[in-house]
Amino acid sequence: MNPPRQIRVVSIDILRALTMTLMIFVNDLWSLTNIPGWLEHSAAAEDGMGLADTVFPAFLFITGMAIPLSVNYRRSKGDNSPQILLHILLRSVALLSMGLFLVNGEYINEAATGMNRVVWNGICCTCFILLWNTWPKKKNKLLTNLIKVAAIIILAILAWFYRSGEGSGITGFATQWWGILGLIGWAYLVSAVIFTLSENRFAVILFAWLLFNLLCIASHAGWISSFRILKTMISPLGDGSMPAFVTGGVLMTMLFLHFRSKNENRKMIGIFFILAIILLILGFYTRTFWGISKIRATPAWVCICSAISIIAFIIVYWIADLKSKVDWFTIIKPAGTNTLLCYLLPYYAYALVVLLHLSLPGVLLTGYIGLIKSFLFSLLIVNITGLTGKAGVSLKL
Repeated sequence: MNPPRQIRVVSIDILRALTMTLMIFVNDLWSLTNIPGWLEHSAAAEDGMGLADTVFPAFLFITGMAIPLSVNYRRSKGDNSPQILLHILLRSVALLSMGLFLVNGEYINEAATGMNRVVWNGICCTCFILLWNTWPKKKNKLLTNLIKVAAIIILAILAWFYRSGEGSGITGFATQWWGILGLIGWAYLVSAVIFTLSENRFAVILFAWLLFNLLCIASHAGWISSFRILKTMISPLGDGSMPAFVTGGVLMTMLFLHFRSKNENRKMIGIFFILAIILLILGFYTRTFWGISKIRATPAWVCICSAISIIAFIIVYWIADLKSKVDWFTIIKPAGTNTLLCYLLPYYAYALVVLLHLSLPGVLLTGYIGLIKSFLFSLLIVNITGLTGKAGVSLKL
């Protein structure tokens, strides 16, 4: 009997690749001057959002879209719920650990730690790769285990010597905030556990999605401010906003699989478009109460960005699956299949720039020419990811 094959939805891989490519691009905008404000993050006090504010929620949404495919594949291999839950927990711990180390790098006191920030990030990323690389099965098992143990020891040493703050306020390694990877880890953990325990029941996921959106609304309305325990529990979840994106993605894939099994593509696209319009209306309605803000994770931001993610999926599905134009996205394919490595590689690039005292002419860091530079940098990172993957470096959690 042939082993079960994992169902891959090419549109989800492409959308993930587009999102990661765009994430590298917007994360490089800090190096530029005199660029349009609508490309950048909006300030916390602002009622609005830039292009950069839509990227992270799109990635959360895509994370959710992949959950039903991953869990159902494991079930088809014979894994039971406890085994799947253990896998989910280990993936989440990995994301939380990476997020914690990288976010501490943002606040490092280089003098007190005795280490440059870019060196810290580079060592951390190298340890992550050693720990979670997909080592060939033919590789000596003892050797790979020793490599992983060495990576853990190095990370522990880094955490021991780490210092942040200034003067009398020097502190050690701590949860500053969870970072992008950590926030993904928390949202993935909660959403994937709910989906696994739901056993593919659509009503359960719909209830969870509504609950997380209501938690977000309740938090901004001040309804739960006196419930300190609840407030503390949902804080790593963006007061419900982060798993709202992920469970929204789960719902979309469940609907997608339902309609695809009946070959009702037109009906699916129509329903998805209607759902996106409803979310946009809800988003602009709730904007009147709390505004749109990524930093404050307002309900309007959740609804509008969820709608954008659905519309983006419709467009990609129409181009790639219905019109069979998958080749259009070949250049960014590695960003969708080796995504975590793609996310980590810019840390090495920035480390090289600092340590080798490299610099570009000012004209390449200004205005539209600077935007072209950042776009080309993003494509460069994606293609290096592809080459590195062919060399045997592929991060799978």
